[in-house]
Amino acid sequence: MEAVHDPDPTRTSTSARLPLAGVALGALLAAAAVVLGIWFAGSALVAELLDPGAVVRWGLPVVTVATQLTAATALGALALVAFVLPRGGGRSTSDGRAAASAPVVAAGAAGAWTVVSVMHLVLTYSSIAGTPLTSPEFGPQLGMFVTAVPLGQTLLAVVGLAAVTCVAAMLVTGPRSAFVIALLIVGALGMQANTGHTAGAANHELAVSAMFLHLLGAAVWVGGLAALALVHRRLGTDLHVTVARYSTIAAWCFVGVAISGVVSGGIRIGSLDDLTSAYGVLLVIKVVLLTGLGAVGWAHRRLVVRRLSGQSDGGARAASWLFWRLVVVELALMGLVSGVATALASTAPPVPQEPPTQPTAAEIVTGHPLPPEPTLELWLTTFRWDLIPALGCLAAVVVYTRWVLRLRARGDAWPVGRTVCLVLGMLVLAWTTSGGAAVYGHVLFSAHMIQHMTMVMIVPILVVLSAPVTLAARALPPRKDGSRGPREWLLGTVHSRWAGFFAHPVVAAVNFAGSMIVFYYTDLFRLALTTYIGHLAMIAHFTLAGYLFVNALIGIDPGPRRPPYPVRLVLLFATMAFHAFFGVALVSDETLLVPEWFGLMGREWGPSALEDQRTGGAIAWGISEVPMLIIAITLAFSWTRDDERLARRSDRAAERDGDAELEAYNAMLARMAEREGTGRSTGAGR
Repeated sequence: MEAVHDPDPTRTSTSARLPLAGVALGALLAAAAVVLGIWFAGSALVAELLDPGAVVRWGLPVVTVATQLTAATALGALALVAFVLPRGGGRSTSDGRAAASAPVVAAGAAGAWTVVSVMHLVLTYSSIAGTPLTSPEFGPQLGMFVTAVPLGQTLLAVVGLAAVTCVAAMLVTGPRSAFVIALLIVGALGMQANTGHTAGAANHELAVSAMFLHLLGAAVWVGGLAALALVHRRLGTDLHVTVARYSTIAAWCFVGVAISGVVSGGIRIGSLDDLTSAYGVLLVIKVVLLTGLGAVGWAHRRLVVRRLSGQSDGGARAASWLFWRLVVVELALMGLVSGVATALASTAPPVPQEPPTQPTAAEIVTGHPLPPEPTLELWLTTFRWDLIPALGCLAAVVVYTRWVLRLRARGDAWPVGRTVCLVLGMLVLAWTTSGGAAVYGHVLFSAHMIQHMTMVMIVPILVVLSAPVTLAARALPPRKDGSRGPREWLLGTVHSRWAGFFAHPVVAAVNFAGSMIVFYYTDLFRLALTTYIGHLAMIAHFTLAGYLFVNALIGIDPGPRRPPYPVRLVLLFATMAFHAFFGVALVSDETLLVPEWFGLMGREWGPSALEDQRTGGAIAWGISEVPMLIIAITLAFSWTRDDERLARRSDRAAERDGDAELEAYNAMLARMAEREGTGRSTGAGR
């Protein structure tokens, strides 16, 4: 490979320096964009009452963007190890050098993230309190801030996560450990999403979910490219496949960042006239830069991937040089976007993100106005978007459809009915989490029970009948270079010991029925109502529990060894009886669940909270019968078809061997009769 003559010998050495130059240029442009942005918005003007000083006013935004970029680089490096970089071994032509270097990059970035996070914590308190860093009271006040104030506790927790990530990243041994450690950074981003403009937003859940998706998508996108640039010297022959895989991830990140950015902007921009404000102008600049970044990134990655796929070594070198040259452009644009975003976060939006001055009882408890009395029309037309589940449903439909089209492109068939089931399942789940069931489930226990039963019983049936794991196993290409792609992650999870345990039919039935008691009669129900992370955990748990149980009974997807049909019917009837018991317990209960929530809603319509809870118990008892009946009918139909297949198999075997099995059985009966006759004759002779 080295023997091929390069017409421009200086180009190879230049290309080796371009990635580092791109990272440095991106950081400098980010800092410059922050400074220009806060100067334009006037965010760093001297405060009239309590002024922390010029160092804090100008330094805090710069340190903020440094915190975001270092965290993003650490997350991007771990994401490359978990999903992208070849690891070599076996028959692979990869040597895996880049995969061994990426954890070092992650550890270094996490170390820098720890340092700037400490600076961010100190400067944030100084800015909020208006206390200069040189004040003699600053130290004791800072201690109170990190121990007694929620924002200070959050920022201190971020520092702790950054430090743990720095140490843990040095212990990364493969994709699984990299993925687990990356979750620490994701957790820190989740904490960060609860601060800033989202903390007091009127639509708190939507603001937090949009900010989290925005931060996560940008971090993986920006950090992945930065980490890729820092390990480029060790990519070698892995450059083409690495760029292609990263490009797919970057495309998904761009979609997530764009959608969440539109949602966040819509919350804070009341009208088109607000676009002329300082916040609106910065928002427009960010949108333009982000659009340009997406277009440039998509175009240049398509060009480079196509050229890297060529067989000529000289052409590959030229494409490699082109790639790194364009990396500089993309990192520079990313730096500008990050800087403008940080300046935007430091600027007051036109729509005040403050709670109402005279909130109603429902607004105090739930954070939302009390909806009108429910009608059939309102149940079908009322929406309060839950962004993360809604985007998850949309992504599931898109990915499933792409898999089906991939099968058809190579001539394989996939039943249309399964695709219809998946689409219907995602539509029902989206309505359950964002439609009338979600809006009224926030204020009525009966509506919440409709939401719960739909999520745990109706959606799983549709998903199980769509067989998504089976489709993925057929459509996703396997990897042979030691890395873990979507197929490896999915099948590895399905066949893991933990999945095997929870998917066992008995365990799945106990989890399906018993977790309802644990959830509703402990503080878990309160956490699901009062915290967004608890709400998402509730959706994930009960939907997955329903899928595991239904898949154990009537599933097509791979899983544990399914029991005989009579045992499946016993498990089904046992869970039906348990649901009936649970519903009767709620109907006869004299104690209100989470009374500080449902009992303080201030409703002037509908039944009392306790009567509504009893209605919810009746719903839990009655609504479960319909999907259970569907499962029972499906089981009976499958049982019949299985018997028919067994009979046809026996008939074909009899035709091949002249019914040898029947003849052997008759011969056995004849021998038994002969022995019995001999025994009787002997007894008579005696």
